Amino acid sequence: MGSSYSLTLIFWINLNSNTINMRKDSNILFPLILLLFLGCQNNEKKGLFNLEDKIILDEIKRIKSLENASERLQKIDSLYHFFNQKTTIDSLQLYILYEKSNLHFGVRQIDSSYHYDHLLLKQSDAIGVDFFSGKARQGIAYFHKRRNEYDSAYYYYNASKNFFQKLRDSTSTGRCLMNMGLIQKNQNDFFGSKQTLVEALKYLNPNKDGKHIASCYNILGTNHRKLGNLEDAIHYYSKATNLTNSAKEKLRYNNNLAAALIDFKKYQKAENLLNNILADSVIKKKSSQYARVLDNIAYVQWLSDKKLDKVAFLNPLQLRKESNDKRGQIASYTHLGEFYSKKNPIKAKQYLDTVIQLSKNLKIPRAEKDALRLAMELEPKNVAKRNRYIALQDSLYAQEQKVKTQFAKMKYDDEQKQARLLKLEKENTEKELEVSRQENQKLLSYTIGGLVFILSCFGIFLLVQRTKRLKKEKETAALEATYKTEEELSRKLHDDFGSKLNTAMGMLQSNDDPSKVLDVLDDAYEQSRDFSRVINDVDTEANYKDELLAMLGSRKTPEVQLFTTGLDKLEWSIMPALTKTTLFKVLQELMINMGKHSEATAVVLTFKLFGKTLAVEYIDDGKGASKAALSKKNGLRNTEKRIQAIGGSITFDSEEGNGFKATIRIPQ
Repeated sequence: MGSSYSLTLIFWINLNSNTINMRKDSNILFPLILLLFLGCQNNEKKGLFNLEDKIILDEIKRIKSLENASERLQKIDSLYHFFNQKTTIDSLQLYILYEKSNLHFGVRQIDSSYHYDHLLLKQSDAIGVDFFSGKARQGIAYFHKRRNEYDSAYYYYNASKNFFQKLRDSTSTGRCLMNMGLIQKNQNDFFGSKQTLVEALKYLNPNKDGKHIASCYNILGTNHRKLGNLEDAIHYYSKATNLTNSAKEKLRYNNNLAAALIDFKKYQKAENLLNNILADSVIKKKSSQYARVLDNIAYVQWLSDKKLDKVAFLNPLQLRKESNDKRGQIASYTHLGEFYSKKNPIKAKQYLDTVIQLSKNLKIPRAEKDALRLAMELEPKNVAKRNRYIALQDSLYAQEQKVKTQFAKMKYDDEQKQARLLKLEKENTEKELEVSRQENQKLLSYTIGGLVFILSCFGIFLLVQRTKRLKKEKETAALEATYKTEEELSRKLHDDFGSKLNTAMGMLQSNDDPSKVLDVLDDAYEQSRDFSRVINDVDTEANYKDELLAMLGSRKTPEVQLFTTGLDKLEWSIMPALTKTTLFKVLQELMINMGKHSEATAVVLTFKLFGKTLAVEYIDDGKGASKAALSKKNGLRNTEKRIQAIGGSITFDSEEGNGFKATIRIPQ
């Protein structure tokens, strides 16, 4: 009987496709609706759909095949509203809602599609149909991704993935992971993106998911390119190009491959590849893709030192202006800035200033930072641009750390949630199986409780012992740092100061010129004052910041420029005295080292508070030193001991000819 009622419903839909709301004279239809409801009420027991539903499914398939989009929406809307009168929800209603969302999406009615995806999520969760719960979240995730709301998109893709994993739907699981990896890449979490994409590839089937596998390879290529692993980037871009069957995607992947080849300085290969792309009939003339290829060809020819006219760069720029491709214009203006950097620095500066302004307008700080780096080479004395560059660098670093932490936390929270759900399911199953053995379960509970208590006591004991050990190690490190300092001062007094006194005594005994003796004694006196400044106590009270600045200024030569950022933003008054003293001594040692060895012309000190950690970055443009040379410097080794003694850390980064960098981190 159910089939006849389904046919009656379809007849009604076709007669009333222009009437969505129920009319007052709908009493004639009510018995049909009631009978249909009775026919479908037990379909959950037979799987997602039963035989009676198949007729409705065939009708939905017919509706989807209609050429007229308005007619498709009209008929699916009639079907949806007809079933929406039911007081209970079943899988057939969810399927109709799912297809309605898809049809709205197909005609780019994104907001309507999003609305019905939310209804689908609510209703599928209510009756526990995992397939539609996963599909609803997948649709919502895509909506947020389109709006660049990456945290929400990542959350819903991850939730969708969990449902598909439960259903053993490997393709859908892999697609969700692929989109999660893409989001991480767009947010500059390149390492995290690589991990997610590798996981996605484990789920995707090469026989049926070639398109998505190629997309994963392309994103992996971009991750490796951003991380500077150019050989790996070329490898993955090539794999993506060879795997895809889409001509448009092949062009896009080849363009990415050409960019990686340019970075790798394989200019001729890159130019040949770009010329092949340009000759392909698939690429549309005057499109943004066409402009990108033209600009890249001009750029690689310029890098190859080929004779080139500015028109080669201006033509793609004009195409990008006509198509309002702002991001593409940034690339064009940047290339023009590089092109004119030597022959016409003034014009180069104008192009780079345009890049900086466009980047600010589009809120692309990384592009602005890259343009500032090039502009600083043209204007090395422009302090404002240098300060802006440093501020952007700090801001981008903080943002990237925040994003990485955010995605990692989402993954961790989700894993904990899944673990709790699995644990709950396991407990419920155990309760059902252990109904007849209540006494044994009580005994088991008491046993487990006792074991937990014993383990807790043991854990507390280990924690106390570990705390004592760490305290002892910290005290030992502090004492060792003190000994090292005394040893270094003793050596200097013996080798330097003592040597000058012995020289003076020898000169007096030899009846040398008194003025020469006085010169030696004057040097010894000045050195004694230096020793005094090194070992004297530091004023950690209200004058600390001024004393720190005075010390920094006194330790540099007139030829060295000193730049500090963030010093005034810190609350020095609430900082522990030991922290301030240690920081003062460490920075004093770094400045002494700079004055003696680096031959620097500029020193940049950046102070910043990350949560409860004080971060200080020291950078100079001196001649640097190898790692082997750094390891031999007693003063620098002593700074490590000082920092470690208060629970902090200091890392050195230097190469011969490339300056010197030290990063200090001290917990508050």
